[in-house]
Amino acid sequence: MRFLIACVFVLVALAQAGAAVRIKDIASVKGVRDNQLIGYGLVVGLQGTGDTLQNAPFTGQSVQAMMDRMGVNVRNANLRTRNVAAVMVTADLPPFAAKGTRVDVTVSSMGDAASLMGGTLLLTTMSGADGQVYAVAQGAVSVTGFVAQGQAETLTQGVPTAGHISNGATVEREIATRMPADGVMNLELHNPDFATAVRVADAINAYSWARYRRRTAREQSPNSVALNGPPGVGATHFIAEVGELMVEPDAPARVVIDSRTGTVVIGLDVQISPVAVTQGSLTVRVTETPQVSQPNAFARGRTVVTPQTQIDAEESGGWVAMIGGRSLKGLVHGLNRIGVKPPAIIAILQSIKAAGALQADIIVQ
Repeated sequence: MRFLIACVFVLVALAQAGAAVRIKDIASVKGVRDNQLIGYGLVVGLQGTGDTLQNAPFTGQSVQAMMDRMGVNVRNANLRTRNVAAVMVTADLPPFAAKGTRVDVTVSSMGDAASLMGGTLLLTTMSGADGQVYAVAQGAVSVTGFVAQGQAETLTQGVPTAGHISNGATVEREIATRMPADGVMNLELHNPDFATAVRVADAINAYSWARYRRRTAREQSPNSVALNGPPGVGATHFIAEVGELMVEPDAPARVVIDSRTGTVVIGLDVQISPVAVTQGSLTVRVTETPQVSQPNAFARGRTVVTPQTQIDAEESGGWVAMIGGRSLKGLVHGLNRIGVKPPAIIAILQSIKAAGALQADIIVQ
């Protein structure tokens, strides 16, 4: 059986030889980040798939509070509507977002609503960790999943109780995010690594020396590179120039295994010393064929069931193959020669690591 790159086994190189990327794709300026927002609201217009007010009392209280603000008194009414659902609304507020900027929001049900399809989110305030309101959200909820229910069967695809509103929130308050005026700033690597930090600093110094006749970068740690902008050059202008520089990031030799889905991700620098591997499987098949023993018409006896059991054992595989490679291509070729399924590949890689022949870290998720 061939080693398939498909649904159950994925073999990916974490980095390709000579694959240079922009600095702006692997690093960001310290302090320039997204901020998370959260809010509580109501989705209306559902076709009988909303919350059951008896099982979700907070939905009923929210409906009453909303109607009170609109001048309608429903305090003593026994609400039985199923067209309303209580939801949590979340969003990421990007840096430098000005007033009036539109951002996407995610809507998630809190109660026992079956689906949010066709619903509309009412005006919802969204606040940050400091409790201040930074945006308001409203709009039609887009849901990709669905649920179909009958008397004897229910079919659900995707997650119909969570939806998305593109450009559903409007920024009402700006978060102060300022670039340093004197040009002193830090670049933070998304994946900390000593070699990558040195390469970023070298690339920036080579560019700044050729353009401004001075070196402006210095690596501080595996995840930080200090920048001192040239005189007379704005921080925004200098960061824009630095972000377009190309570097080749380094990554540790690593194998990531997800035993639940049978997914294996192998990095480019993973190497296996030459080893001999044998893998086999034992299959035991038990077949029950009960037979009925019935006496003759005039015989004194009774009908009984006599068990008939057949057990077969079959062992496959067991032949020895050589695995080893100084490159990802050679490693894949060696694994393909074994011709086993992903669970066996996972067991083989773990055994090779235990034997000391796998020069990489194994991360099991």
